Amino acid sequence: MSLPAPSPDFKAQPSRRETALTAAFAHVDRLRASGFGGILRAPMIAAPGLSQAAGCDLHVKLENLQVTGSFKERGAYARMAALSFEERGRGVVAASAGNHAQGVARSAAAMGVTARIFMPTGTPMVKVHATRALGAEVEIAGADFDAAKALALTQAETTGAVFIHPFDDPVVLAGQGTLAMEMLEDQPDLDVLVFPVGGGGLAAGAGLAARRINPDIELVGVQSDLFPSFANRFRGEDRPIGGFTLAEGIAVREPGGLTGDILMDLLDEVLLVDERQIERALNLFISQMRVLPEGAGAVGLAAVLANPARFAGKKVGLVLSGGNVDTRLLSSLLLRDLARSHRLARFRIELVDVPGQLSAVSDLISRAEGNVTDVAYHKTFSDLPAKVTYIDISLEAQDAAHMDQIQAALQAAGFRVELAGY
Repeated sequence: MSLPAPSPDFKAQPSRRETALTAAFAHVDRLRASGFGGILRAPMIAAPGLSQAAGCDLHVKLENLQVTGSFKERGAYARMAALSFEERGRGVVAASAGNHAQGVARSAAAMGVTARIFMPTGTPMVKVHATRALGAEVEIAGADFDAAKALALTQAETTGAVFIHPFDDPVVLAGQGTLAMEMLEDQPDLDVLVFPVGGGGLAAGAGLAARRINPDIELVGVQSDLFPSFANRFRGEDRPIGGFTLAEGIAVREPGGLTGDILMDLLDEVLLVDERQIERALNLFISQMRVLPEGAGAVGLAAVLANPARFAGKKVGLVLSGGNVDTRLLSSLLLRDLARSHRLARFRIELVDVPGQLSAVSDLISRAEGNVTDVAYHKTFSDLPAKVTYIDISLEAQDAAHMDQIQAALQAAGFRVELAGY
């Protein structure tokens, strides 16, 4: 990553929003003109399979392909590049559920700046390890982002390190705005842009950048229904906040003050998606586009799929904002998708306890072209008669109809078969 000379004369004025934002975007425009530190201009590609499912023309910006696996390094780099030499010497501190942490760590390493990152407990270990690998000191502390942020602010006050806010900073959000600039350069005729909303840095920065280019473009924000912090404000509601969400990257209890004010003026609509909808979107990104999303990166697609009438016939720009997903969670998601589509199932089959029964079952499944993945034989711990037992057998099929054919073949041979779960 190449870095420009620091900008000691850059002084944001948070109390004068318009002046601060104008200065921030001018700073980012200079960075873009000099190559933006080598940050990837992530491709934006058409998604015909997803478009068919959604009933609109979808184009997806693949920010999961960034070195850090997320768009967050755009804003982190922009803010780090604005540090004076004196500020660089003091080091930086940040709080993050993972993606901002990696962005700060990468820029800090390139600049020779020490970085300490506070990450809340429950942060996926793939993000923790990646942040440490980039050279930052990581402290896992705080029940959620807000608790980790409080610890980071205390650390900054105690040590004099510069706090790099993940979203509520004009330079950070202007850095995120480069994403929308690229989207509209690549696809100028987009009707709608859909952004995930946590603290609001991406939606605010990219929304402002988009409206600079096309004042008429629609802007839609999306939140997890477990963390509707900004949606509550936007809609005048008081929905509860908290819980375990796949979209931990946007699980923020309070949007930023600056970003929240901007989004109130900027967004046309805020949509909420539940965990089942997020999970479906994750699986569709994997199966239809062969790309790897994290939960927060999939909420835009989840919202479009859940609200087909809202987007029908429009050309929609989505951001796959990150791909730092825990591999164990990914494995679970894929298996759950197979089970829901009935390509994976578990049968409980009652057997007479005589030789050859298990072999007969295996032969029937084989001839029906099913694939056995697991067998559990139960005899001792059973309330069935002594000469009767049962097996739980898990198997794969080509599709739901094929699974039904396998079950019918077993029943036609005289076996009592129950669907034990899928």
